[in-house]
Amino acid sequence: MMRLRPLVSAPIMGALRQQTLPCAARQFSASVKPGTSISEVITKDHRELEQYYNEVINSNDPDHQQRFGNQFTWELARHSVAEELIVYPAFESHMGDKGHAMAEDDRKQHHRVKELLKEFQNMKAESADYVPKLKELWSVLSQHIKEEEENDLPALEAALQAAKGESEGMAKKFGLTKAFVPSRSHPSAGENPYFESAMGMLAAPIDHIADIFRKFPGNTKSPNPSTK
Repeated sequence: MMRLRPLVSAPIMGALRQQTLPCAARQFSASVKPGTSISEVITKDHRELEQYYNEVINSNDPDHQQRFGNQFTWELARHSVAEELIVYPAFESHMGDKGHAMAEDDRKQHHRVKELLKEFQNMKAESADYVPKLKELWSVLSQHIKEEEENDLPALEAALQAAKGESEGMAKKFGLTKAFVPSRSHPSAGENPYFESAMGMLAAPIDHIADIFRKFPGNTKSPNPSTK
């Protein structure tokens, strides 16, 4: 009789057993305070990304740089996709032509960021190009963050003001989405929410398994996406 080989190897299964993930919906809902807006959740992510960036560029320890570089990648990849699936469609549905133009401009910026992130995520901290590549990425990303915080998010909050509680609801959806999307950059998936959702369903499990074998800050084996 022909024996079927398991789709996942024994070492990977063992690592997965150590990654006991709580229910994503329950975990994230508990972490979002009542009244938290979508702008506050996104801005919090931005500050964390800046922190991880500074940890890399201000260190001379390759191990420290690799850990925080992986954390930076993990956070930025998930943040970007969640914005494309939750926030940019809201621009279009709540702000008409102006929102559509904003969303298209942000999607173009995201694509460039994801291209640079894909290059960075495959590099080792020992490489002489590791920090320069991250700085190149940050120069593009920081400008995008500035425009988003000064223009896009205030405009969205103003449009959402008439819909009581919708900003808070979006904040929760944003966090839940981050729990299930890829944790590595996949520029080929594009920025269209329908196509990207399908591609993400295929890529996310592979990314999350691979994360188990990557180094992250502290003693964390792999960040739990349901807690962020």
